[in-house]
Amino acid sequence: MTKNVVITGTSRGIGFELAKQFIAAGHSVLALSRNMKSIEALATKKIHGFSFDITKQRDIDKVAAYVKAEFKQVDILIHNAGTLVAKPLAMLDVTDFESVYKVNVFGVAMLTKALVSYMPKKSHVVTISSVGGIQGSVKFPGLAAYSSSKGAVITLSELLAEEYKEKEIAFNVMALGAVQTEMLAEAFPDFKANVQPDEMASHIMHFALTGQQFYNGKVIEVSNSTP
Repeated sequence: MTKNVVITGTSRGIGFELAKQFIAAGHSVLALSRNMKSIEALATKKIHGFSFDITKQRDIDKVAAYVKAEFKQVDILIHNAGTLVAKPLAMLDVTDFESVYKVNVFGVAMLTKALVSYMPKKSHVVTISSVGGIQGSVKFPGLAAYSSSKGAVITLSELLAEEYKEKEIAFNVMALGAVQTEMLAEAFPDFKANVQPDEMASHIMHFALTGQQFYNGKVIEVSNSTP
């Protein structure tokens, strides 16, 4: 059955691969990112998109208006957009934390708020987090803002699963290990992950389509290495 899928952070990496794989499987995708060049290059009627900044309420309102007019409902919402600041605490200031939390936590909450009324029973919200946000996991210096934000969004998802339980909307988190994305290369140029974005996207897509049958309010760790 064809699904209406909203994905954030689709300009590159896992988000771009997710958009490609969902449309290849016949689903309709609303692809959201600040840079739309890669999405526009796909040139297919199954994919829709516009420039979008998750930290701007006007852009979130624009997404809701589009869904109301065109999609009518959202079956799957994937929060993939993320940002990372790699600095030791001594070099961080409040603006660093704000910039990370605005994308990784506040944006997730506000976009969910804008779209949840368009989500029917058995729909699925999947938030992409990190194993670095899991309590008790191995932590790495320089990721205070990033990893703490990924921990916060895990708790947010758990709370929303409870809040929307009676409406039968599932909220789950996939806490990923290292994937060889552009963001990873920019933050840690010497580190090479053994998982590629298309491989992880395939796993996420399958979970987004089927995971709500078995999980709600859960955190699924997806990592075959440390980190």
